[in-house]
Amino acid sequence: MYAIVEINGQQFKVEEGKKLFVNHIQDAEPGQTVEYDKVLLVDADGTVSVGTPTVEGAKVVVEVVSPLVKGEKVLVFHKKRRKGFRKLNGYRHQFTEVTVKQVIA
Repeated sequence: MYAIVEINGQQFKVEEGKKLFVNHIQDAEPGQTVEYDKVLLVDADGTVSVGTPTVEGAKVVVEVVSPLVKGEKVLVFHKKRRKGFRKLNGYRHQFTEVTVKQVIA
């Protein structure tokens, strides 16, 4: 069984036991459980339910493993030719690591 769920503005394919890195969840603590009811699609052993826009009565329960995980560094380089202008900035996105406990359909 799997589901497509919207978490903090992004869509994820979730299955029980799967680890996800979602956009940073404010005020999250390790071991805390969070429920999401914006389930867009549910596949239960070949029976597919597509929501309009969401599936009624379906929800996904996740547990916070690590509330703050930094992603890979993205380097942003700006240059203007023949002017001697160069600027280098780095950025690391913040994620929250969660584990899917159950998919309720």
